[in-house]
Amino acid sequence: MSNSTYPWLQVYPDDIDWDMAIPEKPVFDILDETAVKYADRPAFDFLGKKYNWVEISNLANRFASGLQSMGVKKGDKIGLFLPNSPYFLICYYAILKTGATVVNFNPLYAERELSNQIEDSETDIMITTDLDMLYEKMHKMLHGTRLEKLIMCRFTDILPFPKNILFKLVKGKELAKVTETKRISWFHDLIENDGKVTAVDINVAEDIAVLQYTGGTTGVPKGAMLTHKNIYANTVQSLAWFSGVQYGEQKMLGVLPFFHVFAMIAVMNLSVMAALEIIALPRFDLEDTLKIIHKKKPHVFPAVPAIYSAINNSPKTKKYNLSSIAFCISGGAPLPVEVKKTFENMTGCVVVEGYGLTESSPVACVNPINGENIAGSIGLPVPGTIIEIIDVEDKKTPMPIGERGELCIRGPQVMKGYWKKPEETADVLKDGRLYTGDIAIMDERGYVYIVDRLKDMIITNGYNVYPRNVEEAIYLHPNVEECIVAGLPDKRRGEIVKAWIKLKKGRDMTAEDLKEFLGDKISPMEIPKRIEFRDEDLPKTMIGKLSRKDIVEQELNKNA
Repeated sequence: MSNSTYPWLQVYPDDIDWDMAIPEKPVFDILDETAVKYADRPAFDFLGKKYNWVEISNLANRFASGLQSMGVKKGDKIGLFLPNSPYFLICYYAILKTGATVVNFNPLYAERELSNQIEDSETDIMITTDLDMLYEKMHKMLHGTRLEKLIMCRFTDILPFPKNILFKLVKGKELAKVTETKRISWFHDLIENDGKVTAVDINVAEDIAVLQYTGGTTGVPKGAMLTHKNIYANTVQSLAWFSGVQYGEQKMLGVLPFFHVFAMIAVMNLSVMAALEIIALPRFDLEDTLKIIHKKKPHVFPAVPAIYSAINNSPKTKKYNLSSIAFCISGGAPLPVEVKKTFENMTGCVVVEGYGLTESSPVACVNPINGENIAGSIGLPVPGTIIEIIDVEDKKTPMPIGERGELCIRGPQVMKGYWKKPEETADVLKDGRLYTGDIAIMDERGYVYIVDRLKDMIITNGYNVYPRNVEEAIYLHPNVEECIVAGLPDKRRGEIVKAWIKLKKGRDMTAEDLKEFLGDKISPMEIPKRIEFRDEDLPKTMIGKLSRKDIVEQELNKNA
């Protein structure tokens, strides 16, 4: 190795070894080892109900044993359709202990999206709660897809007294009336055992731990096959970056959704490996988050830029003491410099911007916590990771320092491939490299800067939105003749979704009509924030293909 080959080595943080040994282990070893070393240390705080690490571990073992008694075996696909809660952590590790694969489902997905993912992933068992908004969707999936079984988790069982009683009295309408059938089992029944799990032989480099859906470098959602090796490695890599974290002593704020790959590693698995107490909210709520920071005093706070921006701009923020926060990692979307600096000045913490994608489990680059933290850069490669900037045309030649090219990743966190999609896999995995579709430059010290995107994916509030998916939903409306969907820059959200539509002759429709129509077809984050109807044809390429590039250029020039 040399500084000329890997320029980041000349400025790499003194307390981190880029060439560190990264063990290859099954993911569930993380929980098993922490439960032994930090048995009675706080593990999870959910709305005031607390668990220690040995309690979490015992519940995971008992649930794993219960799953095995149902016949769950290695290679089965089990879906998680859950909000942030102890159930998510327990079920995630229990599934992995059986040798089955976790398939994460977004609770905000519309029925069409859920159905597509269930069928594509071959998910036969789904774990959810008896909250009506979740159960209603999954009950339909049980009767309209290949799904064979629901495992229900009682929401009030994870609430502390007296919230568990008050919830039934005050918010009883939010709880579903579950129809009891042989196809529905209950979590509380499945944990009624001695917790003895039949050991399963795991091939860490080959066996899929998590099937994480993404648009990848093209628009149609695909299942990224993340092996035990991938996820264990990325947890080690991420934790190594936070070398100042005090094992078994500090607290992690979990407001990012655990079903998202960023939170899976940077909130959940990192906390388990470092025995950090996870203080979780079922979903992000600004005032609840401020109250939690003020009262519970977390030290680590991963988030997307939109969350930091919301805190910066809220008049309520000044009422709360946020000084406990020491480390923040921002991901999911580009971090505006002013958002970073304002949040740091307000809290006294260090905010570092990172970069990754589902296909790299996800973390690949992060700015140093102890070292030069460059606003506008995605930082340096995490340990064991090689970042290359490759010629966009020939897809082979490394570009000189400072010149643009496609950002490529090598490392133990790079996925095995896309589930059942060998051609798409071959497009992005070549010669040991993951081709990200992002255009970047690397400076003479190894800092990386994203400057453009090859792919059309929209990142809004840290969520990936795929224009083709939104366009397909819009085209279901009988009045639509042509449609283009694209992302436009937005200071608060990173990007917003805009749709340009030409209606069929003699038809009419308002923006509100369309939004109402899309309500049960795509998730709220995908519904366009702006809708423009045009009388003339939408721009097309020379071969007659609708041109997203041209319409975005028109929009940006109009607002210049």
